[in-house]
Amino acid sequence: MYQSIIKRIGDILGSLLLLTFSMPFFVLLSFLVYVNMGRPVFFRQERPGKDEKIFSILKFRTMTDERDGDGKLLDDEKRLKGFGKLIRSLSLDELPQLFNILKGDMSFVGPRPLLREYLPLYSARQKKRHEVKPGITGWAQVNGRNAISWKQKFEYDVWYTKHISFRLDLKILIMTLQRVFMRKDISSNTHITSEKFNGKN
Repeated sequence: MYQSIIKRIGDILGSLLLLTFSMPFFVLLSFLVYVNMGRPVFFRQERPGKDEKIFSILKFRTMTDERDGDGKLLDDEKRLKGFGKLIRSLSLDELPQLFNILKGDMSFVGPRPLLREYLPLYSARQKKRHEVKPGITGWAQVNGRNAISWKQKFEYDVWYTKHISFRLDLKILIMTLQRVFMRKDISSNTHITSEKFNGKN
Protein backbone atom coordinates (compact mmCIF):
# COMPACT_ATOMS: atom_id res chain seq x y z
CA MET A 1 0.00 0.00 0.00
CA TYR A 2 2.80 2.41 0.83
CA GLN A 3 4.61 2.02 -2.50
CA SER A 4 1.50 2.06 -4.71
CA ILE A 5 -0.63 4.72 -2.98
CA ILE A 6 0.90 6.59 -0.03
CA LYS A 7 4.30 7.16 -1.67
CA ARG A 8 2.64 8.57 -4.81
CA ILE A 9 0.40 10.89 -2.80
CA GLY A 10 3.46 12.13 -0.91
CA ASP A 11 5.30 12.71 -4.18
CA ILE A 12 2.43 14.77 -5.62
CA LEU A 13 1.89 16.89 -2.51
CA GLY A 14 5.62 17.33 -1.89
CA SER A 15 6.44 18.37 -5.47
CA LEU A 16 3.48 20.78 -5.63
CA LEU A 17 4.48 22.36 -2.31
CA LEU A 18 8.14 22.72 -3.27
CA LEU A 19 7.36 24.06 -6.74
CA THR A 20 4.98 26.64 -5.28
CA PHE A 21 7.39 27.98 -2.68
CA SER A 22 10.54 27.70 -4.78
CA MET A 23 9.19 29.27 -7.97
CA PRO A 24 10.81 32.71 -7.42
CA PHE A 25 14.15 30.98 -6.77
CA PHE A 26 13.51 28.68 -9.74
CA VAL A 27 13.09 31.70 -12.02
CA LEU A 28 16.19 33.39 -10.58
CA LEU A 29 18.31 30.27 -11.02
CA SER A 30 17.05 29.91 -14.61
CA PHE A 31 18.21 33.46 -15.29
CA LEU A 32 21.64 32.82 -13.71
CA VAL A 33 22.11 29.65 -15.78
CA TYR A 34 21.22 31.62 -18.91
CA VAL A 35 23.67 34.41 -18.03
CA ASN A 36 26.51 32.01 -17.25
CA MET A 37 25.98 29.37 -19.93
CA GLY A 38 23.44 30.66 -22.42
CA ARG A 39 20.72 28.56 -23.98
CA PRO A 40 19.27 26.09 -23.37
CA VAL A 41 18.72 26.66 -19.67
CA PHE A 42 17.49 23.10 -19.17
CA PHE A 43 19.17 19.81 -19.91
CA ARG A 44 16.88 17.07 -21.22
CA GLN A 45 17.83 13.45 -21.78
CA GLU A 46 16.02 10.17 -22.25
CA ARG A 47 16.35 7.86 -19.25
CA PRO A 48 14.77 4.49 -18.36
CA GLY A 49 12.31 4.57 -15.46
CA LYS A 50 10.13 1.96 -13.79
CA ASP A 51 9.93 -1.24 -15.85
CA GLU A 52 12.53 0.37 -18.15
CA LYS A 53 9.93 2.77 -19.58
CA ILE A 54 11.75 5.67 -21.25
CA PHE A 55 11.04 9.24 -20.11
CA SER A 56 12.70 12.63 -20.55
CA ILE A 57 14.55 13.77 -17.43
CA LEU A 58 14.79 17.50 -16.77
CA LYS A 59 17.73 19.26 -15.08
CA PHE A 60 19.34 22.68 -14.99
CA ARG A 61 22.23 22.81 -17.39
CA THR A 62 25.65 22.67 -15.70
CA MET A 63 28.06 22.32 -18.65
CA THR A 64 28.97 24.58 -21.54
CA ASP A 65 28.87 23.51 -25.20
CA GLU A 66 32.58 24.16 -25.80
CA ARG A 67 34.06 22.14 -28.65
CA ASP A 68 37.50 21.46 -30.09
CA GLY A 69 38.73 22.39 -33.56
CA ASP A 70 36.93 19.40 -35.09
CA GLY A 71 33.60 20.39 -33.56
CA LYS A 72 33.69 17.61 -30.95
CA LEU A 73 32.51 18.39 -27.41
CA LEU A 74 35.34 18.86 -24.93
CA ASP A 75 35.69 16.51 -21.93
CA ASP A 76 33.36 17.04 -18.96
CA GLU A 77 36.23 18.44 -16.88
CA LYS A 78 36.69 21.31 -19.34
CA ARG A 79 32.99 22.05 -19.80
CA LEU A 80 32.04 21.97 -16.12
CA LYS A 81 33.10 25.39 -14.88
CA GLY A 82 32.67 27.47 -11.71
CA PHE A 83 28.94 28.18 -11.76
CA GLY A 84 28.08 24.72 -13.02
CA LYS A 85 30.20 23.13 -10.30
CA LEU A 86 28.48 25.27 -7.67
CA ILE A 87 24.88 24.39 -8.56
CA ARG A 88 25.86 20.74 -8.99
CA SER A 89 27.61 20.63 -5.60
CA LEU A 90 24.43 22.03 -4.01
CA SER A 91 22.29 19.62 -6.09
CA LEU A 92 20.33 22.61 -7.43
CA ASP A 93 20.58 21.18 -10.95
CA GLU A 94 18.10 18.52 -9.79
CA LEU A 95 15.36 21.06 -8.97
CA PRO A 96 13.51 20.78 -12.34
CA GLN A 97 13.01 17.06 -11.65
CA LEU A 98 10.13 18.14 -9.41
CA PHE A 99 8.18 18.28 -12.68
CA ASN A 100 9.22 14.67 -13.42
CA ILE A 101 7.90 13.70 -9.99
CA LEU A 102 4.64 15.56 -10.49
CA LYS A 103 4.17 13.87 -13.86
CA GLY A 104 4.74 10.44 -12.31
CA ASP A 105 7.96 9.46 -14.06
CA MET A 106 10.00 9.77 -10.87
CA SER A 107 9.72 9.77 -7.09
CA PHE A 108 11.59 11.74 -4.45
CA VAL A 109 13.37 8.54 -3.40
CA GLY A 110 14.47 5.66 -5.62
CA PRO A 111 17.42 4.44 -7.71
CA ARG A 112 18.84 7.26 -9.81
CA PRO A 113 17.71 7.13 -13.48
CA LEU A 114 20.82 6.32 -15.51
CA LEU A 115 21.67 6.47 -19.20
CA ARG A 116 19.53 4.56 -21.67
CA GLU A 117 22.66 3.07 -23.22
CA TYR A 118 23.34 1.12 -20.01
CA LEU A 119 20.24 -1.08 -20.34
CA PRO A 120 21.91 -3.89 -22.37
CA LEU A 121 24.86 -3.93 -19.95
CA TYR A 122 22.95 -4.79 -16.77
CA SER A 123 23.03 -8.25 -15.23
CA ALA A 124 19.71 -9.89 -14.33
CA ARG A 125 20.20 -8.76 -10.73
CA GLN A 126 21.10 -5.19 -11.67
CA LYS A 127 17.95 -4.92 -13.81
CA LYS A 128 15.90 -5.24 -10.62
CA ARG A 129 16.67 -1.58 -9.91
CA HIS A 130 13.96 -0.80 -12.47
CA GLU A 131 11.25 -2.54 -10.45
CA VAL A 132 10.52 0.80 -8.73
CA LYS A 133 10.35 4.41 -9.91
CA PRO A 134 13.69 6.22 -10.09
CA GLY A 135 14.29 9.03 -7.63
CA ILE A 136 16.04 12.36 -7.18
CA THR A 137 17.92 10.71 -4.33
CA GLY A 138 18.34 7.11 -3.25
CA TRP A 139 20.03 4.60 -0.98
CA ALA A 140 23.16 4.55 -3.17
CA GLN A 141 23.37 8.37 -3.13
CA VAL A 142 23.43 8.58 0.67
CA ASN A 143 25.95 5.74 0.85
CA GLY A 144 28.63 7.19 -1.39
CA ARG A 145 27.01 8.78 -4.44
CA ASN A 146 29.69 9.23 -7.13
CA ALA A 147 32.53 8.15 -4.82
CA ILE A 148 31.66 4.43 -4.91
CA SER A 149 31.91 1.83 -7.69
CA TRP A 150 29.07 0.98 -10.06
CA LYS A 151 28.88 -2.49 -8.51
CA GLN A 152 28.33 -0.99 -5.08
CA LYS A 153 25.72 1.46 -6.40
CA PHE A 154 23.69 -1.30 -8.03
CA GLU A 155 23.81 -3.43 -4.88
CA TYR A 156 22.43 -0.50 -2.89
CA ASP A 157 19.74 0.09 -5.55
CA VAL A 158 18.60 -3.54 -5.58
CA TRP A 159 18.62 -3.65 -1.78
CA TYR A 160 16.34 -0.60 -1.73
CA THR A 161 13.77 -2.22 -4.04
CA LYS A 162 13.46 -5.10 -1.56
CA HIS A 163 13.22 -2.95 1.57
CA ILE A 164 11.23 0.09 0.43
CA SER A 165 9.21 1.66 3.25
CA PHE A 166 8.14 5.05 4.60
CA ARG A 167 10.72 4.85 7.36
CA LEU A 168 13.54 4.08 4.91
CA ASP A 169 12.48 6.85 2.52
CA LEU A 170 12.38 9.37 5.37
CA LYS A 171 15.85 8.26 6.50
CA ILE A 172 17.20 8.70 2.94
CA LEU A 173 15.69 12.19 2.63
CA ILE A 174 17.24 13.29 5.94
CA MET A 175 20.63 11.82 5.01
CA THR A 176 20.40 13.52 1.60
CA LEU A 177 19.93 16.94 3.18
CA GLN A 178 22.93 16.32 5.42
CA ARG A 179 25.15 15.39 2.45
CA VAL A 180 23.97 18.34 0.36
CA PHE A 181 24.90 20.77 3.13
CA MET A 182 28.26 19.01 3.55
CA ARG A 183 28.75 18.85 -0.28
CA LYS A 184 29.92 15.29 0.22
CA ASP A 185 30.64 12.61 -2.46
CA ILE A 186 29.88 14.86 -5.45
CA SER A 187 32.65 13.41 -7.59
CA SER A 188 34.17 9.99 -8.07
CA ASN A 189 37.73 9.27 -7.00
CA THR A 190 39.00 9.35 -10.59
CA HIS A 191 36.59 11.61 -12.49
CA ILE A 192 34.98 14.99 -11.96
CA THR A 193 31.50 13.44 -12.03
CA SER A 194 31.24 9.67 -12.49
CA GLU A 195 32.82 7.21 -14.88
CA LYS A 196 30.55 5.68 -17.49
CA PHE A 197 29.29 2.17 -16.74
CA ASN A 198 30.74 -0.42 -19.12
CA GLY A 199 29.18 -3.56 -17.72
CA LYS A 200 32.33 -4.50 -15.79
CA ASN A 201 33.27 -1.59 -13.51
